[in-house]
Amino acid sequence: MYGWIWRHLPGPVPVRAVQAVLLVAAVVAVLLFGVFPWLEPRLPFSAVTTG
Repeated sequence: MYGWIWRHLPGPVPVRAVQAVLLVAAVVAVLLFGVFPWLEPRLPFSAVTTG
């Protein structure tokens, strides 16, 4: 999969490297600011019981 993405990025190797870093940063940002906040209330970790 990573090879497919690398082959489809345009430009020489330095430009591809920058684009790959930006792509990873965009995916991380979507996960941190969109997916994880939406998913957090649906996880059972807030209903912890002790004793």
